[in-house]
Amino acid sequence: MLKGIHPVLSPDLLLAIARMGHGDEIVIADANFPSSSMGPEVIRADGVTATVMAEAILTHLPLDTFVPEAAWRMEVVGDPKAVPEVCTEFQNIVNARAGDYPIATLERFAFYERSRKAAYIVATTEFRLYGNLILKKGVVHPHEVFTG
Repeated sequence: MLKGIHPVLSPDLLLAIARMGHGDEIVIADANFPSSSMGPEVIRADGVTATVMAEAILTHLPLDTFVPEAAWRMEVVGDPKAVPEVCTEFQNIVNARAGDYPIATLERFAFYERSRKAAYIVATTEFRLYGNLILKKGVVHPHEVFTG
């Protein structure tokens, strides 16, 4: 354990988000997401929900301010205007941890395609349907870096 680090962030996941650069994306995937066939390295987070993982990652990872969208969720198949409860929770977490970033929607296969280009996929055991989120890393500013 380390002080100030969210306890659900494993050493592998901490390394992953530290290695990510500005504009890199990370997928937080639910239990039904085809994580292992997407292509990017998969980091397992068994026993952790997608919303807890989003909270943990956004505790340390800034979102990109140089693009119109920095977070995406998967659209509900057959009902693109629907907002599942898990997605409402994602939006509340983004608002609390990152600021005023509306989460955009992507059609299911467009979400898969974007996921294939991500730096990493975090496979959670979120059992609620549509518990998938993509986050685009922003810039860490000099005043946010520990200088001793």
